[in-house]
Amino acid sequence: MRVVVDLNRCQAYAQCCYAAPDRFVLRGDEILVYDPAPPASDRAAVDRAVQACPVRAIRVEHEDAPAERPA
Repeated sequence: MRVVVDLNRCQAYAQCCYAAPDRFVLRGDEILVYDPAPPASDRAAVDRAVQACPVRAIRVEHEDAPAERPA
């Protein structure tokens, strides 16, 4: 599993930090630090973070699926 965050879209609402605090941390007002390759055991927490993002800046790419390409 690979986590991708569109940092241009992210507005630092920090909902991902509440949903998956071990994988997403907001430093200061606008710097998001995240684990781009979390263990598979954290999939549920990462999925919660994806769903919690109000601007849909987070996506997960799975090894068994082809990578999405931006339009």
